[in-house]
Amino acid sequence: MVELVPALLRQELARLAEEDNRIDGRGRWDSRDVTLETNCLYNAEGSAKVVMGGTVVYAGVKFELRTPWPDRPTQGSLMCGAELRPVAGRKYEPGPPSPQSIELGRVVDRGIRESGCIDMESLCIVPGEKVWGVMIDIHVLSDRGNIFDACGLAAIAALRTAVVPAERFDIGEDHTLQVNGTPIMASFTRVGGRFVLDANEQEELGGDERIHITLGDEGHLHSLQKGLKGVFTPAEFAEIFDVAQKRCV
Repeated sequence: MVELVPALLRQELARLAEEDNRIDGRGRWDSRDVTLETNCLYNAEGSAKVVMGGTVVYAGVKFELRTPWPDRPTQGSLMCGAELRPVAGRKYEPGPPSPQSIELGRVVDRGIRESGCIDMESLCIVPGEKVWGVMIDIHVLSDRGNIFDACGLAAIAALRTAVVPAERFDIGEDHTLQVNGTPIMASFTRVGGRFVLDANEQEELGGDERIHITLGDEGHLHSLQKGLKGVFTPAEFAEIFDVAQKRCV
């Protein structure tokens, strides 16, 4: 039965694709409704909640004082981690970080880091001795498809509301974290032989390879990550990249 359900679902998704339809009635490049709430976690220096269809994620930002890396004595640090627990969906299990959660955290981290939206030099307090470490914690409460885009949006929104707690550490006044730009992720999944934007839970179950594209304010490509087995042609990539640019700019 475990293998039968995805097989039947794939057949239905392929039939819908031939008619240029999707299982939830959306167009090929249509995303689900998104709501964003900020400053929603009391104990975080910055936070955001994103609801994308039935997918619900939270992101919180915390700061710590740390010693800089020897090869980057004037730069702070950025770390991003994600939690995928059984509350998010039956396919997740308790225990140490799963490969899925590690991949999720790394993809979100790479999109933010490579965009350069955080000036690491601005996080330096005493060169070679003391810098700010920025930590982004992401928790998925409900996975109904495309947690990557939801987590990416929650992470950058949390950063843009973050306040550096300098007074708590007696090193000056609290101040807003300087964030230059808003990198946005767009994720595409091959469903029924064609790529679609913002796949839902059923489309992911019956779909194939996926690709995550993070773009900046002016449409500049900051990161590109492919997931699962499969290939795409240059023409397919050109098509989805054009859609991503129109969505993110």
